[in-house]
Amino acid sequence: MTQATETPRTVIMTVDDDPGVSRAVARDLRRRYGASYRIVRAESGESALQALRELKLRGDLVAVLMADHRMPQMNGIEFLEQAMDIYPTARRVLLTAYADTNAAIDAINVVDLDHYLLKPWDPPEEKLYPVLDDLLQAWHKGDHRSAPSIKLIGHRWSAQSSETREFLARNQVPYRWYSADEPEGQRLLSAADQDGQRLPVVITPDGTPLVEPDTRDLAARVGLATTPATDFYDLIVIGGGPAGLGAAVYGASEGLRTVLVERSATGGQAGQSSRIENYLGFPDGVSGGQLTDRARRQAAKFGAEILTAREVTGLEANGAARIVRFSDGSAIAAHSVILATGVSYRQLPARGADELTGRGVFYGSALTEAASCEGHDVYIVGGANSAGQAAMYLQRNAKSVTLLVRGSSLTASMSHYLIQQIEQTPNIQVRCGTLVEAAHGSGHLQQLTLRDTQTGHSELVDAQWLFVFIGAAPRTDWLNDTVLRDKRGFILAGPDLTPDGRPPANWELDRPPYHLETSIPGVFVAGDARAESAKRVASAVGEGAMAVMLVHRYLEQS
Repeated sequence: MTQATETPRTVIMTVDDDPGVSRAVARDLRRRYGASYRIVRAESGESALQALRELKLRGDLVAVLMADHRMPQMNGIEFLEQAMDIYPTARRVLLTAYADTNAAIDAINVVDLDHYLLKPWDPPEEKLYPVLDDLLQAWHKGDHRSAPSIKLIGHRWSAQSSETREFLARNQVPYRWYSADEPEGQRLLSAADQDGQRLPVVITPDGTPLVEPDTRDLAARVGLATTPATDFYDLIVIGGGPAGLGAAVYGASEGLRTVLVERSATGGQAGQSSRIENYLGFPDGVSGGQLTDRARRQAAKFGAEILTAREVTGLEANGAARIVRFSDGSAIAAHSVILATGVSYRQLPARGADELTGRGVFYGSALTEAASCEGHDVYIVGGANSAGQAAMYLQRNAKSVTLLVRGSSLTASMSHYLIQQIEQTPNIQVRCGTLVEAAHGSGHLQQLTLRDTQTGHSELVDAQWLFVFIGAAPRTDWLNDTVLRDKRGFILAGPDLTPDGRPPANWELDRPPYHLETSIPGVFVAGDARAESAKRVASAVGEGAMAVMLVHRYLEQS
């Protein structure tokens, strides 16, 4: 048997929905490999994926994935396909109770299966261990050195600690979380010569402590690209949501020197979604994080640069060049620009909410906080798909989830499939015609005042967690009067610029603007920031691709 050369945290994972079989597999694995590997078992594909994500964030290694084929909700092939996104080098084994030629062929084609194993495997010395020995030996021939772990010391109710956790998690940077209240966190603070008054403290892999780091410094220290490789490109994409990532993939794949600039983390609002179930090609759904990671790797494969934690503050046209300025005073230029800045959730107009943001009041899913909600009553403000997806995700651990909806029902704003799921989930309650009037708490959220819009009656409820998904405010204030926008700040493009058949003022070309072109030739808009856009992931990706096609047309005629 191959001896493990890594730490004991190297994992062999087994997934089977039958508890008896699951325990039996784990028992046989521990008997042979328990001294050198950590054996992790799960009884559903979804719980196994969640465990893999947690292992990834901690920087742990996974050598082998063993999955039963015929599991409900998510079968073994579907699990292994999603697990590949998290641990692409782990060896993959499919278990089944009888020969299933079609499943074997599908597994080989879809997940590049390493072995197909029939149950029962008795005796394991003949049927199980030789297979695992060979797979582990092959796995060890690769370079699987774990990324040096980043240590994050913070406080549960520190807004900046929460923001830093979310930044690292959404950028797929492995880290270990330590509470400043616990002995290990205090030991690390002491080693960093800190008293815990300024949090968070991030300790980089080389042992350097960063106290209350800003996102750009943190990004650079953890290996994210923040500095452009050159000062001139064919295409600059501003914003890394679905529209921006779609534009970066298509631009780079078609030979344009492309750079994508993102202020925080790629994925946008979609990247924070716990589950997207109506995106084409994913019949069992896909998390926003998984979809974002695939798109980011795809863009990088084609040669697109991705800059993180760079704040864009200005856009100028200078002859044929389009100049993009950053908050630090630097700038880059290109022949063309695609604005894919997306939208942000509107601030909750309730007394006390601003002071408690990051201390129990969160905008968006804040998925890093989900584990802390276990056994608690959770409140969600909003009635659109993002709120519904968050409710379905959080209800798995929370004692209860209450959706607070201003309107009279969910039907006008939420997809039918989500409404059905919510109605069938016993620990989710929907309160329509309800507003949050005030948020109360000393240091963190403790209570909410809710008001019934029909009767005017107010009610005080205990609450430690409030997630807000209301409205869509376009991230376009930095544009000022550079391009034409509507009264809500959304960017006008194409036919919306010529309602009377005449081009916009200062339009110098003898053709009207292309479909996604703004009031500046060569500057296009895609996704949620565009006026009257569909506000769906699929349409945003499509607009990103279409904008690249129009960029080519613009460059050919320039």
